[in-house]
Amino acid sequence: MTTMRLIRGRPNPAGAFDALYLLAGDAVAAPVAGIDGAEALPRLAPGESRRLRIVHFNDLHNYLTLPNAARGDSHVFAQIVRRHRTARAAAAADEIVLLLSGGDDHTGSVLDELVGWKPEELIVDPAYAAYSAAGVELATLGNHELDRGAAVLQAGIRASAAFPILSANIHGSPALVASRDYFPGAIALAKGLRIGFIGLTTPVDTRTHTSLDLDLAVASPLQVLRNMLPAVAALSDIVVVMSHCGYGTDSNLDGKAGAHRHLAEGDIAVARSAAALTDKPLLVLGGHTHTVLNEAGLGPDTLIDDVPIIQAGGLGSHVGEFRAVVTVGAPRAAMAPQATLHPLKRRDVRAPSADSERDADFDAEFEARVIAPLLRQVDGRLKEVVATVAAGEEVSPATTLRQRYLGESALVNFVADGLVARSAEFPQGAVDLAIVNSTAVGDGISPQGPLTFQHWYGVMTFADCLQVGRLSGRQLREILDNNAKRIVRPEELAGAAPPNLKAYVSRG
Repeated sequence: MTTMRLIRGRPNPAGAFDALYLLAGDAVAAPVAGIDGAEALPRLAPGESRRLRIVHFNDLHNYLTLPNAARGDSHVFAQIVRRHRTARAAAAADEIVLLLSGGDDHTGSVLDELVGWKPEELIVDPAYAAYSAAGVELATLGNHELDRGAAVLQAGIRASAAFPILSANIHGSPALVASRDYFPGAIALAKGLRIGFIGLTTPVDTRTHTSLDLDLAVASPLQVLRNMLPAVAALSDIVVVMSHCGYGTDSNLDGKAGAHRHLAEGDIAVARSAAALTDKPLLVLGGHTHTVLNEAGLGPDTLIDDVPIIQAGGLGSHVGEFRAVVTVGAPRAAMAPQATLHPLKRRDVRAPSADSERDADFDAEFEARVIAPLLRQVDGRLKEVVATVAAGEEVSPATTLRQRYLGESALVNFVADGLVARSAEFPQGAVDLAIVNSTAVGDGISPQGPLTFQHWYGVMTFADCLQVGRLSGRQLREILDNNAKRIVRPEELAGAAPPNLKAYVSRG
């Protein structure tokens, strides 16, 4: 058994917490027997109620604004800010309105260029800077937060985050200091209500034990939840498990996967486990799988043992709202939870429709004050011409999106050939073969004319790392055999629920 302690934190000045206490200690090694420092926390009397509304998003991947010269810029995060500010302005005296991120706030847009690849290259962490200004109360660590290494993440947190970052099962990194740079959980006070938070990070797709951070590890989310939740729930009126573990149990059939995807321990398993550990009101706020949940509210697949699961798509597709009435001492089922999902709009000045973004859909003041200065810092990089395209439809967006999961792709061949050619400059020397996973290519290239850095960023948006190694003939045959079985087959496309090839499919 172990003991954690509460330390006084600083709530985001733009947020809604009256006070914030951060949990310090290790929830990985052993169950938490108690939490020191909780004696002074005020508590509502049994029977007192507060209305809780949570505006939430996840997997935004730095899609704060999507610049587009032809269609017009889409002000993604400013749409979220407008909905949050409207909710706060209309809140009743007994209503608490929070803004929370479910993780994967980094990696995916040209704004990543402001982060750099070394701590000394950091200009600003654009996601955390924007979230701080918007009033985000807390964010959980997603797997992509660690793409550039723990030292770079630490620099971004310390420079730009005016709110705490949570993960109870990340551990071991000397470059990311537990209980300083991130915390396993928190207890916040808002209008007298005690709201507990626990952060969980997926062990799948998180870059651990790399040369950047040999000791970084991710423990089992369910085991850490079992270690920690009873102690946190004992001090809370409601607990929000901020889980960047993905929707499902040990696999997922929804969201960006498009087909079977291994999760390890997903949010259905998290909800079931949490429900068995406490009778307090609970909520699982999810991310990682980009799953569009709650379009029709809560149902049997998203209300597990009276524990709601919410997730708002990904890449700025949606923003979610969760509502409940939390009554001190009442059973979990009495909180009458509601969940809704609101699509975020994309602008198209060429052919606007009812679904196109208009000026009234986003917070123009926030965009001008917070987002526009960030974009100005990368504007020159966006416009830089990196190549001239002299090709036909074989590398076009339509062709690339059709090919990349079905078989040979001209654009992916080009990327692989380019890596082999440039490998002559690698410290290890030239390579014989380059392998590129299909999800590394997000779009194609419009034929003919100059290719800008912004255009190429749309092709390869992620912070993909090159790994150089040796393969035996047997290993190469196993790789080819494995990948041949992962191609999306014609009978799948003709089935009752064909995968959406324009989305991300963890195959191909």
